Parts: sequence; structure tokens; C-alpha cells
Amino acid sequence: MWTGDYRYVLTNLIMKDFRVRYRNMSLGMLWSLLNPLVMMGVLTFIFTRVFPSGIENFPLFVLCGLVPFNFFSLAWISATTSLVDNTGLVKRVSVPREVIPVAAVLSNCVHLGVQISLLLGLTLLFGKGVHVQWLWLPVVWALFIPFVCGLGMLFAAIDVYIRDTRYVVESGNTVLFWLVPIFYSFENIRPEYADLYRFNPVAALVMATRNILLDGQAPATSLLRNLTIASAAMSLAGWFGFQKLKRRFYDYL
Repeated sequence: MWTGDYRYVLTNLIMKDFRVRYRNMSLGMLWSLLNPLVMMGVLTFIFTRVFPSGIENFPLFVLCGLVPFNFFSLAWISATTSLVDNTGLVKRVSVPREVIPVAAVLSNCVHLGVQISLLLGLTLLFGKGVHVQWLWLPVVWALFIPFVCGLGMLFAAIDVYIRDTRYVVESGNTVLFWLVPIFYSFENIRPEYADLYRFNPVAALVMATRNILLDGQAPATSLLRNLTIASAAMSLAGWFGFQKLKRRFYDYL
């Protein structure tokens, strides 16, 4: 169990990552809004004007995909590089090494809060009123964030030994952009591939978000089940993998 001192370190690491990201930037946190808005605008133009998809309320539809994907991709890569980027802290400060990749993931929750506010605001703008199903949003995110923490711990530990890991993660994020239904509907997926999407935690989160905000319904039971299984499995895999690999961190950092 982490003591109060370790929680203090975790809090300060989160704030440090947050400050470093926007240091010397004129617009600061406004980039948390501009990035998804620009991407939403580009995809909306392409899939309503160039290749019309016929999806209703497409800007809101695509933002429901962009917000979860943006959080996942940024949290995964920042957690992966966190130990190498904080070599001095790992070597000189006696704190659980797990704190560092977890802090990298949680620091992205600050930006996530800004983007979810944008998503909810756009939901209201498109005439989708506030309803009780919104209470499912913190539930699905509470299931998803431990998954990312576990994934981040595992890849952060591997990155200490194999520095190419970060490039694997970057490539993985590029592939996932196309394998997560961000700008296309789950209904367009062929039946033989449907289960692969349902067991993809990022895709499951996107579909659950659309259930809640676009359809005004609770997420499908299968999505909640798959998110729970994936989160528990990856949290355990990340924790045990990290414990096994951290014994020789000092020799490789």
C-alpha cells in the first residue's frame, strides 16, 4: 500500500507532466480543445462532403470516437517512455517505480476532463439533452483507465530494456486509429470481425460512449463485461510484468 508520501509524489508527478506538456506554449490547455476539434472538422468534411457516410450528427458521432482514442494513444505512449524520461528519479528517489507510469497515465486524465467537457457541450448543442444514462460515463471510464495503467506499466518496463518499444507503440496507435470505429459505425463491420471489435477495449469504450450520448441508452451488457475482463486482465498482467522486470532497471537506465 502506498503511503501518504508516495501519494504526494504521485500527485506531483501528475502536475509535473501536465506543466511540461504546455510549457512555453501560447495557447496552453486550449490545445486540449483545438486538437480534437480540428480532427473532427477534417473527418466531418471528408465523410459528409467527399465520401458521404450517411451517419446522422456526424461531428458528434466522430468526437465520441476521437476523445477515447486520443486519451488512450497519448496515455499509452507517455507511460511507455516515462521510466526512461525520468531516469534520475528512478535511480535517486526511493518510491515504488510503478508510480511513474501510473502518473503518466493519470496526467492525461486532466486533458481528458477538458475533452469530455467539450464532448458533453457538443452533445447538448446537437439537441441531445441531459439524461440519467450519463451516469454510465464515469462507470465505463473507471473500467477503462485501469486497463491503460496496466498496459502503461507493462510497456514502460519493456522500454527500459528495449528502447524500440516506443516506436512499436507509435505504430500500434496508427494501426488502432483504423481498427477502432472512430469515423465509421460498428454496423458496417462484417459479422466475422464483430467479436474482435467487442473485445478491443478502446473500441468497446467508443461504442459504449455512443450508446450513452447518441442513443440515450445504457451500454450493452457485453461491452461492460468485455471492458471489465480486459481491465482486470491487463491490470494484473501489467503489475506482475512490472514486478518481474523492475529488478534490473538500475542496470539498464
